[in-house]
Amino acid sequence: MRLSSALLACGLLVAAASAASADSRVFIVANQADGYGVDECLAQGHKCGAHAARAFCQSREFAQATTYRRVEPDELTATVPNGGGERCLGPSCGEYVAITCQR
Repeated sequence: MRLSSALLACGLLVAAASAASADSRVFIVANQADGYGVDECLAQGHKCGAHAARAFCQSREFAQATTYRRVEPDELTATVPNGGGERCLGPSCGEYVAITCQR
């Protein structure tokens, strides 16, 4: 009886943790130089980008940013416009940052 109660409690905790972590979203945003270095902090995953990433998530009604990093050009799909019919690979192409927000 005790063992089954303990297993049930563990199962409920796992289910609750899964439901809580399931409410997250990845945002792909343009990484534009602003003169303050925030773009480099976000793109390089430095600690200085944590505040900017958290503010970004909170502005979209999420509680926190769990990760933020530069997105490599080969990770992008055709859904990101590059101004023409070809894939953008040169230095004039914009850089993007992925920010994962969680409720």
